[in-house]
Amino acid sequence: MKLLAITSCPNGIAHTYMAAENLQKAADKLGIQMKVETQGSIGVENKLTEQDIREADGIIIAADKTVDKDRFIGKKVLLVGVQDGIRKPQELIKLVISGEVPVYQAQSKSIENNSSEKADKQNSVYRHLMSGVSYMVPFIVIGGLLIAIALTLGGEKTPGGLVIPDASFWKTIEKLGAASFTFMVPILAGFIAFSIADRPGLAPGMIGGFIAANGSFYGSAAGAGFIGGIIAGFLAGYVALGIKNIKVPKAIQPIMPIIIIPVFASLIVGLVFVYVIGAPIAQVFESLTAWLSSMQGTSSILLALILGAMISFDMGGPVNKVAFLFGSAMIAEGNYDIMGSIAVAICIPPIGMGLATFLGKKKYQDAEREAGKATFTMGLFGITEGAIPFAAQDPFRVIPSIMIGSMVGSVIAMMGHVGDKVAHGGPIVAVLGAVDNVLMFFIAVIVGAIVTAVLVNILKKDIQKVDVLETQAVAESIPQRHLLKEEKKATTVEIKKLTDITSLELIDVNVAGSTRDEVIDEMIQKLDSAGAISSISDFKQAILSREQESSTGIGMNIAIPHGKSDAVKKTSVVFGLKSDGVDWTSLDGTDAKLIFMIAVPKESEGNEHLKILQMLSRKLMDESFREQLLSIKTKEEAYQLLETIE
Repeated sequence: MKLLAITSCPNGIAHTYMAAENLQKAADKLGIQMKVETQGSIGVENKLTEQDIREADGIIIAADKTVDKDRFIGKKVLLVGVQDGIRKPQELIKLVISGEVPVYQAQSKSIENNSSEKADKQNSVYRHLMSGVSYMVPFIVIGGLLIAIALTLGGEKTPGGLVIPDASFWKTIEKLGAASFTFMVPILAGFIAFSIADRPGLAPGMIGGFIAANGSFYGSAAGAGFIGGIIAGFLAGYVALGIKNIKVPKAIQPIMPIIIIPVFASLIVGLVFVYVIGAPIAQVFESLTAWLSSMQGTSSILLALILGAMISFDMGGPVNKVAFLFGSAMIAEGNYDIMGSIAVAICIPPIGMGLATFLGKKKYQDAEREAGKATFTMGLFGITEGAIPFAAQDPFRVIPSIMIGSMVGSVIAMMGHVGDKVAHGGPIVAVLGAVDNVLMFFIAVIVGAIVTAVLVNILKKDIQKVDVLETQAVAESIPQRHLLKEEKKATTVEIKKLTDITSLELIDVNVAGSTRDEVIDEMIQKLDSAGAISSISDFKQAILSREQESSTGIGMNIAIPHGKSDAVKKTSVVFGLKSDGVDWTSLDGTDAKLIFMIAVPKESEGNEHLKILQMLSRKLMDESFREQLLSIKTKEEAYQLLETIE
């Protein structure tokens, strides 16, 4: 059997060759003849011929950019993302061998290109959103659980709600939880912006998120909640990115990421939110409050439906607060049924989503199932925010499901005359005796939670069946952010193996620096000592400018800082081993231990840096090779291993 493959990633550098290497190794291991074409920044290599295609029994295309498939009409073609080529090459080959792969038919190029562009756009939005959500989750968990513990052990029923006495130890615990909650929206917005524009976007995003969460900036009692935080994060990220892409004089470049971009992006985002977005938000919530007040005396079922929807729509956000404050005001007037419906609706989103993760294990990742336990617990204490991570990650499936569940629960509570004498929700208020008709309260909560869990699990796909392009959103964020863009032609250098451009004096097996910048300084010093550069400061500027674009920590304990500069006299590579690792902000979270610094003359022709990156990418995919590098003790051992990179 003969198979063909094509690999390509958006930048066409590291991951293109990693996927090719792993597919070829897997084919050799399975005894399958395979030829792999790579479509990298250097161009097409190992191009598939007409004869290759004619003789092929199947084709694997592991790519995250458009690949011309018209030459494969009538052949069995498996389309996957480049990360699948890296992570599960054997599975892909076995799938093609099994024959369970469709025959490719000709289709309109315009349709194909449009769908590809649409998918890329969706992927980037999903990836940025998930970046914010992942950093926000710990703040929700900490805040929710601390407040829940404080209310359970220190709360007292009062006409104004469940209150912890000011002199109580548990008041301090409640304040700690509340402090954690105040960071929730700024962190969400900040790391969405960070994902879009890297470090220059972080501060503007957090400032925008803070403004979104604090309605006092634009005359709203409630603020814009986590939905406003998402808007602020994307706004800050793209504003910062736009400023970052403006061409400025060389003298201004060093202060762009630390002064110009953060200051101007923060000003723009803040002013837009205060004067453009904020005022309409305030007006909307004032109108909602007036509307709810006008509905007293109308159908109680209709009112319960509206309140249930509002409570669950933004989970502690402004819409939720309008409904909650309305219910609280009704307690003072002696109408407890309205707060009873709200108390049920408050806890259904987190309990329902927690229940969904217990029932639909195939629809959630391991981390989501773990988060589901904390979410369920927060629901028991009436903390609606516990469902936010699920809603932020998948709003179009989660939010309708929790709204319907809350509406059902709220209606059952209203029909069952469930009353709540304190301004709080969740089973905790029933346990503490603040609820009338406790049995109907729990029936309403259980039915609403089941409705939510069933609905969301019907709408969600099994994680094994999710579209490859969607799952690529997080995984392929590494290649989209990591290595150099193709630059102007440089001097052609005959590089057959890595040791052609390195030497014993450019190897350090005991890197001393404890931070990224200290390690960079240490490696640049080696280049200077070897006579490879004419100016330490100029080359350092080139390296740091590249790092400001995005981290060169590509994961798997590897970092490849690189720069083109007039200060470089000859193409050189420094290798450093940092056994205990150093934080390089790699997207997979691993510290950099194997560090390769590439120095290339700016005016040279050709693509030496791309060729070097290609060589490194292929070899560093070999886990045993990485382990050997990590275990070396001397420069000589390192040099012998580096000599095999060709």
